[in-house]
Amino acid sequence: MKIGILQTGQAPEPLRTASGDYPRMFERLLAGHGFTFASWLVEEMAFPASVHDADGWLITGSRHGVYEDHPFIAPLEQFVRDALGVGLPVVGICFGHQIMAQALGGQVGKFAGGWAVGAQEYDFEGARLTLNAWHQDQVITPPEGAEILARNAFCAYAALGYGEHGYSVQAHPEFDDQFIAGLIETRGRALVPAAQLAEAEARQGGPRDQDVLATRIAAHFKRHAQRAARTETS
Repeated sequence: MKIGILQTGQAPEPLRTASGDYPRMFERLLAGHGFTFASWLVEEMAFPASVHDADGWLITGSRHGVYEDHPFIAPLEQFVRDALGVGLPVVGICFGHQIMAQALGGQVGKFAGGWAVGAQEYDFEGARLTLNAWHQDQVITPPEGAEILARNAFCAYAALGYGEHGYSVQAHPEFDDQFIAGLIETRGRALVPAAQLAEAEARQGGPRDQDVLATRIAAHFKRHAQRAARTETS
C-alpha cells in the first residue's frame, strides 16, 4: 500500500541531519507495516497530480497556521475534501489535524491556554496514551459530524474521526524526545514561556506511546485496503 505524505512544513535545518525531515520521521514511525511512501512538498505548491497518486494520504505538521494566508492552504483543503470524497483514507497530524477540520467546516485558532510542549497524556476513549506535542493552535470547533476520539484538559479535540476514511491527531507521534529538545532550542525559547519549557524538559525520558498510535494509524490505512480487496472480489 502506497502512502502519500503531504509535507506542509520543514523541520528546522539544524535538526534535519539527526532526525531527517518530516516525511522521514513518518516513514520511521510506520516502518514494519508494509507501506511504501512518496512525498510532496505542498508547502512549496508541489501537489500530486491526482488524489489517486497514492492509496492513502498523510498530512504533516507545520510551523504555519491553517488560518494564515499561504498559497498552499486552499488547494490542500480541496485535496482533503476530494480524497475523502472518493473514499481514500486521510490521516492528519497536528497541522494536518487542523487543516482537515478547517477543510470540513470546523474552526481552528490559537488556544487561550497557551502552548502544549513535550509529553502530554491523552484519553483515547478510555486508553491513556502519552505522546509528545508541540502546538498553540488547536481545533476550537470540530466539523459537524466529526467523532471525538481523544481529549485532555488542555485539548478538547485531540483526535477526530470522519466516518470510515478520515482520522486526525493533534499530538506528534513522530517526534521523539531528542527532536522536542531540538525544537526547544531552535524555536521554543523565542515563543514559549521559560517555565513551561523547563517543565517540558523535566518530563523528558519517560515512556511514550507512539508505537500504539502508529499501529492505529496503520490500521486506519489498512482497513481501506481490505475494503478495496473485498470490493474487487465480490
